[in-house]
Order: sequence, then C-alpha cells, then structure tokens
Amino acid sequence: MAPPSPPSWLDDVAWDERGLAPAIAQEAGSKDVLMVAWMNREALLQTWARGQAVYWSRSRQRLWHKGEESGHVQTVQDIRLDCDRDVILLTVRQEGQPSGPGVACHTGRHSCFFRQLDGDGWATVEPVLVDPERVYK
Repeated sequence: MAPPSPPSWLDDVAWDERGLAPAIAQEAGSKDVLMVAWMNREALLQTWARGQAVYWSRSRQRLWHKGEESGHVQTVQDIRLDCDRDVILLTVRQEGQPSGPGVACHTGRHSCFFRQLDGDGWATVEPVLVDPERVYK
C-alpha cells in the first residue's frame, strides 16, 4: 500500500533553492518574537501533525523537534504564511520544565532577541532564566 500523499498546502509555500523557508516563533500571550529558525516540507508537516514545533537544523542537517534535549517545547496554536508565501509564522505557547520558566533560546533566555542596539554597541537586556549547561547536551 502506498503512503498517503502529503497535503497540497505544502506546495503553496515558496521554498527557497535549498527547500527551506524561515519560520518565526511568536509567543501567543505576550506576542514576543521568541526565535527564527528554518523549516523544510517535512518539518512543517510534522509541526502541523504533532502540534509542536519541528524545525530543520542547518548545522546538524536533520529535523529538530524543539525541546528534544531541553524539554522546552513549543506547542503550536496557529500556523500562518506571509503574503509572499516564503515566511512561516508559528504562534506558540513556550513550554518549560515543571520546575521553571519556558525558554526558547539556547542561551537560557526567554527569547533569542535579547540584544538591543544601544548607541555604539549591543546591550544584553534580557536575563538568563535557565542555566543552559543544565538543559542542553
């Protein structure tokens, strides 16, 4: 028996020459932009099917289920495509460990956008909430 055909809406995304599209993860409640990552067809399909964010890791060259090492998963509430069909927006609930806050950034911060241009340089304006040595291998 042949596997089921992938949903036709995957063809509506304007994937780049590598078969990727940037994906923005935005927190549902605060509307904070948590991170930007990459998705391929399989990552988007798995995200839709699981209800949790799955990305394509360019450095590891494999699918990456957000939270697979840290436990800080992103539960997806909404998936949108921009007007040019080349950027994916995920509205997520950032989940943490039972004993602490949810963090999206591998530095242990809530958001990857923790640096702010301040005059002549970048100032760190968000605290580390979780020791990254404890949650990432």
